[in-house]
Amino acid sequence: MSLYPGYTSHLLTTAPGVQIACLTGGDGPPLLLLHGHPQTKAIWHKVAPVLARHFTLVLPDLRGYGDSSKPAGDADHALYAKRTMAADMLSVMQQLGHARFQVLAHDRGARVAHRLAADHAQAVQRLVVLDIAPTLAMYEQTNEAFARAYWHWFFLIQPSPLPERLIEADPSAYLHDVMGRRSAGLSPFAPEAWADYERCIALPGAAHAMCEDYRAAAGIDLQHDRADREAGRRLPMPVLALWGTQGVVQRCFNPLAEWQRVADDVQGSALPCGHYIAEEAPEQLLDRVLPFLQSPHQGE
Repeated sequence: MSLYPGYTSHLLTTAPGVQIACLTGGDGPPLLLLHGHPQTKAIWHKVAPVLARHFTLVLPDLRGYGDSSKPAGDADHALYAKRTMAADMLSVMQQLGHARFQVLAHDRGARVAHRLAADHAQAVQRLVVLDIAPTLAMYEQTNEAFARAYWHWFFLIQPSPLPERLIEADPSAYLHDVMGRRSAGLSPFAPEAWADYERCIALPGAAHAMCEDYRAAAGIDLQHDRADREAGRRLPMPVLALWGTQGVVQRCFNPLAEWQRVADDVQGSALPCGHYIAEEAPEQLLDRVLPFLQSPHQGE
């Protein structure tokens, strides 16, 4: 990918029939970067040059996205449960030789990262989540304003093949509607990154995989989150939550309070941007992320 000159490309098998495409570059302790919907690892290109001076970066495409495998969903959508997608990421890091690592994640990738930290706390040293509140909190507090703003949450979970058929009729239009209607419009997206988003959303199986991701979030993922809550399981590692002042998460939720409900050591604040923080406000993101990821923490 021209956005990441000098990076090494990998295609790693994480489960039967599932391969995760990823890039690695930089030097230092390992940092896993996870993108969101409907994007790819291209989202990090504005912050990667600085991060790579301090960290060995691992940039995967999530299962179902980008150039990673897009298996057909099953009845309970478990193949796209965040638990399953988190296991992919743990396998990627282990295959690359990283037993412990930090995570910086946006949107759907941050939901995968939340489950990764919950299920594999021994592996995740620190966690940064961008422009989300925990999935269970967002569904339990859904109101009309949120449903109107995040209409795709409720469109994508409709039974197959309705949403798949509509997306596949014009994948580029779906991309423009989901991403271009947010506060910053299309201006934050570099042409090379946008070309990757358009290429990948049109790949065979991409629409189905995206729908399965959201179907899992509205079903099996909530079961896993409720089980954690009922058992009193919380994230033990330091967590930094950042969100955009112009985004729906700030408007409809209290993200810092919601992360404090599920994690023991949380800090966070809003940044002057919308949803796509790494592309809208890369300098401000780096100003917050670097001190957090480089700071010493008790027990390390």
